[in-house]
Amino acid sequence: MDTRSPIQRLAAAPNASAAADTAREAVDRVRKHKVLRSQSARVTAESQLRGARASAALGSLSEAGTDWPLEEVRRRTDLGDEDGSGLLRGALRISGELGTLAPVWKRSPIQALSRMHLLAAAGHLEQDRVGRPRDAEAAAKLSALANELRDPAAADVPAVVVAAAVHAELLVNEPFGWGDGLLARAASRLILADRGLDPQSLAVVEAGHVDLGVEKYLDAARGYATGTDEGLATWLAQYAEAVALGARESLAVCEAIMRG
Repeated sequence: MDTRSPIQRLAAAPNASAAADTAREAVDRVRKHKVLRSQSARVTAESQLRGARASAALGSLSEAGTDWPLEEVRRRTDLGDEDGSGLLRGALRISGELGTLAPVWKRSPIQALSRMHLLAAAGHLEQDRVGRPRDAEAAAKLSALANELRDPAAADVPAVVVAAAVHAELLVNEPFGWGDGLLARAASRLILADRGLDPQSLAVVEAGHVDLGVEKYLDAARGYATGTDEGLATWLAQYAEAVALGARESLAVCEAIMRG
């Protein structure tokens, strides 16, 4: 039985170094763009909007996603009761609070996740299910994951590996029972920012996963859940490539802003 923690297991994957290089090089290219000298907040806001739309489209292992056109998401002020509107509304709420969630995450990942679930699920689930892990086992797994994030050994692990591990654990274990995919993707954004890989949260990682294919994303998560070396390596490659594609999308946003 493999007794290593999730981050340790993924850090031991044979492609961990290559994955870290892929993600870092792509994000560094965006961070050097001259438009960020004056309009970084605008690029971040656009990244978060695109990320929320894509996150809703990805869904989770137990929930189908909802794929709304970006321009409709940008235009609509009321999503109404259309199919999937609850998931998209939750994604947008979380996205809009990522800035205030960042210091909470640094202090207490569990508190940040509970806050995210409250944002996503309020008005959609029964009040006693909102912001709380679904059972004692789920709460224990969250606590163990939070402790691992605070472990000094995790400080030496590349940010993309830590983000990928936390993302997969939340996606596979579904600790809250609804909206866990939204939480997994938002948490990975916060980690990439907190650990210095993408401090301005520029890369639209969620859109990168959509570009690679929703089923490919979910299959990679299922592979991670097997715990095999192949499954872990496949998930890490998927995540790193999504970061790279998401950085490329943000680079296109920078170019569009520069052109006016």
